[in-house]
Amino acid sequence: MSVSRPETMEKSFVRGEVLNRLKTIKGHITGIEKMIEEGKTCEEILLQIAAVRSSIEKTGLMILEEHSVDCLFGEIRDDKAKEKIESVISSIIKYMK
Repeated sequence: MSVSRPETMEKSFVRGEVLNRLKTIKGHITGIEKMIEEGKTCEEILLQIAAVRSSIEKTGLMILEEHSVDCLFGEIRDDKAKEKIESVISSIIKYMK
């Protein structure tokens, strides 16, 4: 995330990214249902479930990062302080990945 981006553009971008990820996840789940109906192996199904779980976790981190930045930047007008907060949030998110 960039401190210099207008807030509405950033929120719109993140919202679009989250919605795209959720649509992709929904497609993968439909694919898993089809795999089960077709009698695919447990290994194949579990691999797809792991991929969905990873996608959900990444989507959650994206939402968490946006929410954290939004909450913490709400009252702060100092650009240096914003940069420091953004750096801390970024470090936390990277650690959680």
